[in-house]
Amino acid sequence: MARKNMKMFLSVLGVVSLMIGLTFASAPLYDLFCRVTGYGGTTQRVAERPQTAVLEREITVRFDANISRRLNWKFSPTEHSVRVNIGADGLTHYTAENPTEERLAGVAMYNVSPAKAGKYFNKVECFCFLGQILESGEKNEMMVSFYIDPALADDPYMEDVDTITLSYTYFPADPDNLEEERERFSDKDGRMKTLDESKVKNRI
Repeated sequence: MARKNMKMFLSVLGVVSLMIGLTFASAPLYDLFCRVTGYGGTTQRVAERPQTAVLEREITVRFDANISRRLNWKFSPTEHSVRVNIGADGLTHYTAENPTEERLAGVAMYNVSPAKAGKYFNKVECFCFLGQILESGEKNEMMVSFYIDPALADDPYMEDVDTITLSYTYFPADPDNLEEERERFSDKDGRMKTLDESKVKNRI
């Protein structure tokens, strides 16, 4: 009986390990996993802010910008931080500049810290959804619209959180492939369509 139980345990463990391995090996699945769970500080995405209560409690949101050594851009937030009420609309901007003599494309990966705040940090509009293409010498100001889910205030593990840092890191991308993705996932005004996350191919 003990041998049979051990065999069953090892079989179940193998299946779970395989599923986790496939999830982390596949970027789209890993991206979806992170968005659903908030794993690793991954933020959530919504089409619009729901009609939720705006609480008196405030959170300082800090903005961080990083860039891969393989992408010769300049990238920075226009402000270092904002103070927002939980549940209220938040808005900030980042700027990206291509100082080179060639056309370059970039995609931004993002997270928040502390990581446990990821599932409560919701982005409505963000330049990171589709990526950016900058011509030689072009400079672009990009918006981030967000709000913090009021459910954060009901989570005892979030009582010590007074500051959340939203961090982006830009990586190089192929301009032609990125152009195709933007046409596929954006409307005629260039705004991100509302999509089933599970059907979206690797955008970041």
